[in-house]
Amino acid sequence: MRWLVALLFMTLPAFSETVVLGLSQNKIAITTSFDGSEILVFGAVKRETTIPDGPPLEVIVTVAGPSEPVSVRRKDRRFGIWVNTDAVEVDRAPSFYAVAASGALNEVLSEVEDLRYKISIPHAIRSVGAPMSIIDAASFTEALIRIRSKENLYQLMENHIAVDDQTLFRGRIELPAALTEGDYETRIFLTRNGKVISSYETSIDVRKVGLERWLFSLSREQPFLYGLMSLAIAIAAGWAASAAFSLLRN
Repeated sequence: MRWLVALLFMTLPAFSETVVLGLSQNKIAITTSFDGSEILVFGAVKRETTIPDGPPLEVIVTVAGPSEPVSVRRKDRRFGIWVNTDAVEVDRAPSFYAVAASGALNEVLSEVEDLRYKISIPHAIRSVGAPMSIIDAASFTEALIRIRSKENLYQLMENHIAVDDQTLFRGRIELPAALTEGDYETRIFLTRNGKVISSYETSIDVRKVGLERWLFSLSREQPFLYGLMSLAIAIAAGWAASAAFSLLRN
């Protein structure tokens, strides 16, 4: 029995390489003047043995914002008017998603590992099904990726993570101004020959602060009062503009 237990332990994979991670900031404050931010991801690989022979170590970093359902609609021209014709409900799509890799993603990560860890942008989006009348449901997900990529909300950055001596790594992730409040899940993967050998997870806290926080809370908790205040500001602004125009004419 003892030799059987020993044999089982010998056959278990030894994770001799682990991630020691650092972030330039783990909290981001959204204010009225917020126009985006940049996160420096850096770290080292901790080893219990020497660097293994074979394929070099590769690093992949993903940053995902809060996920939410999204309705993707197709417009078609009918009788000279653009109207919504078909719609697909995407069950879960991250509000922001960035993938940065030390090489080309399809070279540093196998398709099997991508399916397992949901690393690439298409696999990070969860779309279970579509109406039977829609035969090209995949095109709706592709359209969502295309639109959010143009808005810099979905990013694929290949050859973006620098790896020194298979030990130290660093890279930068740009966060746009249009960020959704919440926890941004950050994952780091170490790969060799396309296979994930180690991973690490942390999060970046993105919150509204100051006047932005107060207005956001007021609009959610007391919408009637928020509406009255908005109306009062609009009336005051209109009166002030009218008064200024009258003074200029005189």
